[in-house]
Amino acid sequence: MVFKFLNLYFFGVLFLSFAITVDASEISIVRENGKLIIKAGDDLFTQYIYEDEKRAKPILYPVLGPFQKPMTRKFPLSEKGDGEEPDHPHHTSLWYTHGDVNGVDFWAVGENKGKIIHQEFLNLEGNTFTSSNFWKDGQGKTICQDERTFHFYEFTKNERAIDIRITLMATVEDLVLGDTKEGSMGIRMTPEFRLRGKVARGSCLNSDGVVGKAIWGKRASWVSYWAMFDNKDFAISIFDHPSNPRHPTWWHARDYGLVAANPFGQHDFEGKPEGIGKMELKLGESVTFFYRFLFHMGNPTKSEVSKKYIEWSKRKT
Repeated sequence: MVFKFLNLYFFGVLFLSFAITVDASEISIVRENGKLIIKAGDDLFTQYIYEDEKRAKPILYPVLGPFQKPMTRKFPLSEKGDGEEPDHPHHTSLWYTHGDVNGVDFWAVGENKGKIIHQEFLNLEGNTFTSSNFWKDGQGKTICQDERTFHFYEFTKNERAIDIRITLMATVEDLVLGDTKEGSMGIRMTPEFRLRGKVARGSCLNSDGVVGKAIWGKRASWVSYWAMFDNKDFAISIFDHPSNPRHPTWWHARDYGLVAANPFGQHDFEGKPEGIGKMELKLGESVTFFYRFLFHMGNPTKSEVSKKYIEWSKRKT
């Protein structure tokens, strides 16, 4: 599952050529003051915030689902909302990072922590964009580089989706993605999706039928969280593509609203010897991961999440 850089263009063309066959006429992307504003028709879908000295990485915030229902919490991007806990300030809406990259912690924030710095947009057209980013340690040394492509969809008023393709590249030195639960493709949901707490109304299920907080550390092709708002079930389902290394991935899925796909944390998730989950890339090599965030109405059974996953899983990356 590790590819040389020469393969990146080929796979990117395959991915883009498939994506443009999808009707994305409702989606628009406008660049403005260190962020991209993504709209579905006249409605805000999300913003990609890539230049913010207070933040350690590019993020999507806010993320609005069907009928403009907020899907991610406000804290720490703004004052905490009703029922939110001001915990884990590194849980910034929707993001990608990892807690051990050549020994540098890019997951947490603070002194001597790593930062992911936006460099440029390689493509920005229609419903998609691709950005290039440098991963730097606390002293400003570049550890590695990534390219990330986002596609945005509103299929119906009941269903929106974000497809995210991340390629990590060992452009500076050999790269070790460490064995830790603190990673990687994450979302911190609005508090109603929590399984515990004062305002919690959430339920969750994975593709293997595991329910509740027991999904933490389990491998699965997808996970789904849902909660009732105004007598209707709103849901967030996250898909791990079969082409991803170590598919099906492990899930760092907490009952307080954090969910992250993490293919590196076997020691924490399964109690195996420390370091067994690390991934090593030689200088010049890369690795690609592909995910979907589906924001929809209805629990996983009523909304046919399993069927939708199978259809999506056939996509080339």
